[in-house]
Amino acid sequence: MSAVAAAPGRRGPHLSPLARFILRRIGLLVLALLVSSFVIFISLNLAPGDPLSALSGGRSLSKATAAALTREYHLDDPVLVRYWDYLKAVVLHFNLGTSIQFREPVSTLIGQRIGVTAELVAYSAVLIIVFGVGAGIVAALRRGAVDGSIIAVSTVLAAVPSFVAAIVLIAIFAVDLHWLPALGNGSGFAGSIEHLTLPAIALAASAFAVVTRVTRVTVRAELGLEHVQTAVSRGIPWPLVVRRHVLRNASIPITTVVGITVTSLFALCTVVEQAFNLNGIGAALINAALEKDFGVVQGISLVLVGAFVLANAIVDLLYAFLDPRVAIGARAS
Repeated sequence: MSAVAAAPGRRGPHLSPLARFILRRIGLLVLALLVSSFVIFISLNLAPGDPLSALSGGRSLSKATAAALTREYHLDDPVLVRYWDYLKAVVLHFNLGTSIQFREPVSTLIGQRIGVTAELVAYSAVLIIVFGVGAGIVAALRRGAVDGSIIAVSTVLAAVPSFVAAIVLIAIFAVDLHWLPALGNGSGFAGSIEHLTLPAIALAASAFAVVTRVTRVTVRAELGLEHVQTAVSRGIPWPLVVRRHVLRNASIPITTVVGITVTSLFALCTVVEQAFNLNGIGAALINAALEKDFGVVQGISLVLVGAFVLANAIVDLLYAFLDPRVAIGARAS
């Protein structure tokens, strides 16, 4: 008998902690998309209103036309059967259906608009990370007037909803000062940055406040720990103490709050895109809901859920790179 056959309890090839983590996150992503697709599909089909009315745009239909639409969209099938057919079309052919309003595939419609939303969220994330984390660190290290001013500004921004921030920014910087455009996407890199600056600030305002306050509290708590005081008493330069002993230990909670706030931007972008007339998937989601374009609502909702889960997985992966003492295998277990 060979050694391989005689070895009891052999489990096959060993997977590294990183591989197990990635496989677990992929499984969670698939599960989240599956559950979300089911909830969204069932909710839309059980919502008040007649599907035929939505398909016809509210116009009256003849019996022949109504029967043809019922057969085409399988409206006489049970809702679970329709969901199964929808799921097979999405998984096997990436077919998210056809937009009733635009008469084009939903996947094409999303592909044409997702770039604007991705740019807006990325721009806002950069503002949150650079200015939110930076202001929190400065407030923690500089007491007195600087700390008080940063806390006052963050308190005001935390109380301002995104749509209110959008109105104020348009009124001041677009209408009164004429510094930045208020509407549209722009063309080219410089044009996109110019048109997305006000929307990105409006989207990042309240998240900036949250990140600033959490960063301030976390860094200040690390400053009071014994090992930091010991490092100072041993004559280690203050910038080195802050970088190695304070910011390194504070990186995990700061990364956590940054990840949560950035992923929340995918939901908030719908309001901001509508306010600034941006041609992104957030604005398309609102218009589709108003027009009862169920295929578009389902498709965009799935994309937003997938982006949310994927962003959370990336944040979890960053933990191991920011602090090697964090075992990625423990995070994935």
